[in-house]
Amino acid sequence: MASSMKTIGLVGGMSWESSAAYYRELNLGVQQRLGGLSSPKLVLSTVDFAELTDLEDAERWDQIGALLADAAQGVERGGADFLLLCTTTFHKVADQVAAAVDIPLLHLADVVASACQAAGVRNVAFVGTTVAMSDGFFTSRMADHGLSVVVPDASEHEWLNAAIYEELVHGVVLPRTRTRVVDLIHRMWDEGAEGVLLGCTELELLIKQADVDLPVFPCTTLHVSAALDEALAQP
Repeated sequence: MASSMKTIGLVGGMSWESSAAYYRELNLGVQQRLGGLSSPKLVLSTVDFAELTDLEDAERWDQIGALLADAAQGVERGGADFLLLCTTTFHKVADQVAAAVDIPLLHLADVVASACQAAGVRNVAFVGTTVAMSDGFFTSRMADHGLSVVVPDASEHEWLNAAIYEELVHGVVLPRTRTRVVDLIHRMWDEGAEGVLLGCTELELLIKQADVDLPVFPCTTLHVSAALDEALAQP
């Protein structure tokens, strides 16, 4: 089986905590599925998160797309059979990245939508960065799959975004932040959400299923699982 394993391409660095989570979970997943000394075939390119966030603040998404497209092309040249972006927020330029390569891009929103449908969940809450919550590029793609996605009120965006960029991307997990995010999720549950999407890789450092009473859809974990399904699929 190992000889027919596809090579997974990763574009990461957004943040390095996110890349580390993908690398770790992909390795653990192959170990669980195949056992022995098996590990995944990976090609990883990481970008400078500071450069991207500066461009994000300046709303230079064209340049962000060009940088990530260049990284994706490098991954393709390295032998990847398909591609993952190790980020939710920067899926905003996923179409630009996908157009720059000749290998498939496994889009996070498609993977998460499939998981929600399989669980019978149609109305989901989405928490993530301000860009991901307010722009609509992710939630609209979910809606294309027939799902209703609600985000927190705009008044909640600033502190949640700060918690991600000032704490979690640095690996800092604070109990008071967990409590506040859990309270937010439960309020959205009261408003009709049937599940919650952890729409930022680093949020999975903070929130686990045991922390909340409604179904949690951890986007990175689902993305990794779908990548393993693709990599290990028999021809």
